[in-house]
Amino acid sequence: MLGRDEILQLVPHQGGMCLWDEVVAWSAQEITLRASNHRDALHPLRHGDQLAAIHLCEYGAQAMAVHGGLRGRERGGAVQPGVLVALRDVQLQVARLDDLAGALEARAWVLVEGEGSQQYAFRIHHQGQLLAEGRAAVMLQLP
Repeated sequence: MLGRDEILQLVPHQGGMCLWDEVVAWSAQEITLRASNHRDALHPLRHGDQLAAIHLCEYGAQAMAVHGGLRGRERGGAVQPGVLVALRDVQLQVARLDDLAGALEARAWVLVEGEGSQQYAFRIHHQGQLLAEGRAAVMLQLP
């Protein structure tokens, strides 16, 4: 299991914008992460007194970034930064997150990858209940 300090070394998202607290498990094809910051009144994506479910897409995209960072570190090469270019088939099962007690848990897995792009699927749960699922495509910034 990896903690937040190690995650911060793997992704460009820093401070409160790094949404994941721990990596529960990972392999070359998938990752499982956990976070409890969705109830934080100072959450950077919060608007007014709520954190909308649409922000689960950012949690999904950051799960991909953490996975990419871990894979890059394992290969001993530089981590290739990416730009989120598409979300597909996103389904949200709740309207907001800030009223959910307990941790969020995400699973993301590689669907397709090439030299300059990747596509992942993600699912985010809370206490066994599916909150969101979808696919995301990233264009990698090649050297």
